[in-house]
Amino acid sequence: MATRATKPRQPKGRVQHPQRRQAPPRQPRWLYAAAAAGLVAIAVAVALVASRGGGSGKASTGLPETPDYHSLLVSPTDPQSLLLGTHQGLYASSDGGRTWRFDALSGNDAMNLARPGSKTIWLAGHQVFKKSTDAGVSWQDVRPSGLPGLDIHGFAADPSDQSTLYAAIAGQGLYRSRDGARSFAAVSKDVGGNVMALAVMRDGRVLAGDLRQGLLVSRDSGRSWSEVLAAQVMGIAVSPGDPKRVLAAGDGIALSTDGGRTWRPVLDLPEGAGPVAWAPSDSRIAYAVGFDRMLYRSADGGESWQPVGEDTEG
Repeated sequence: MATRATKPRQPKGRVQHPQRRQAPPRQPRWLYAAAAAGLVAIAVAVALVASRGGGSGKASTGLPETPDYHSLLVSPTDPQSLLLGTHQGLYASSDGGRTWRFDALSGNDAMNLARPGSKTIWLAGHQVFKKSTDAGVSWQDVRPSGLPGLDIHGFAADPSDQSTLYAAIAGQGLYRSRDGARSFAAVSKDVGGNVMALAVMRDGRVLAGDLRQGLLVSRDSGRSWSEVLAAQVMGIAVSPGDPKRVLAAGDGIALSTDGGRTWRPVLDLPEGAGPVAWAPSDSRIAYAVGFDRMLYRSADGGESWQPVGEDTEG
C-alpha cells in the first residue's frame, strides 16, 4: 500500500535496535552506508499533487487523475495487463500502463491488492475488505472475526499457503489468518500499527515497511522483528519468478538480489514512489508508481527503469 494522505499514528511499541542510527528528518534522497549493510535510506517525501477523481470508464493516457495511488497488480498471464488501486476504486490497463480506464469499486479505498492464486484477488484498505474469486469480475465483502477494525494499511498473502494472510491494522498491530480470512489473531502489537507495506517471502519470512521503524523482517511469522533497511518504505514486491529479487519503494526504488538481506539503489525519485509489482509471467518485468504521477517500468529484473510512454516497447 502507498498513499500521500494517510498520516502514521503513534505506535504502541517498538522493535529494539541497540545499534540503529537515527536518521535526520525529511532528507530527500536515499543515503548509503559504507558498511556491509549496504543501502541506508531515510525519510521519504511522499508528495502527490491531488487531482480530480475518476470513475468514467473512458480510457485516458497516463496515470488516472485521482488523489492517491495505493496498490498495483500485474496479470499472472499478461505482463501488459495491470490493475491499479486508488482512493476511488480500481483502474485497469491492457497496454502496459500507457492508457487506463476505470474498472470497478467506485469509492472504495483500494490500499492493498494481493493475488495469491490465478483467480483469487484480495482488496483491503480504509474500511474495506473484499475478495474476488473470478479474477476481479465480481467482489464480495469479507467480515472476519478477530480484527479490531477494517482500517487495513498493509496486507499480504503467503505465496506458499494461500490460506495464510497478514493484515496490518492502523494504530493497532499485525494480525494473521490461517483459515483464509475467516478469522484473524494478533501476532504483534509492536509492529503493524504504522506499517504501510507488507510482503511474505516464499520461505515464510515477512517483510514490513514501518513508517517509524524502517523495513523490518520477521522469521517467526510476525512475532519478532529486526531491521534490514533504515528507510520509510511505502511499497514492497517479491518477484514470483525469482524470489531473491525484491523491490522496496520509498524515496526512489531499491533492489535486493539476495532475498532482502542487502539492498542497493536503482532509481532515485525526488517525489517518492509507492506501489510496485512484478509480472508473474515474465520475471524481467516490473512496474513502479511514482508520486510524480508517472508509471515506471523495468525490463531487466529491476536493474534499470524507464517512464512508461507512447514510445515504450511492450
